[in-house]
Amino acid sequence: MKNGQNRSDIRPGITVDIVLKKDQPTGKRTRGVVKDILTNSPTHPRGIKVRLTDGQIGRVQEIIGEN
Repeated sequence: MKNGQNRSDIRPGITVDIVLKKDQPTGKRTRGVVKDILTNSPTHPRGIKVRLTDGQIGRVQEIIGEN
């Protein structure tokens, strides 16, 4: 199980759980499929920022798997 802090683990088309900006205080997760990777650095301590196919943007908390 990967935690979403390494950019190399994430690519378009995989299913991930993210935390949206508005949900950061509660930690509520949203599941979706990665469309774009928005973080340029190779790692990020709070999770790589991605845009899902439905347009929502958040930081990856967990990588669920391939589609």
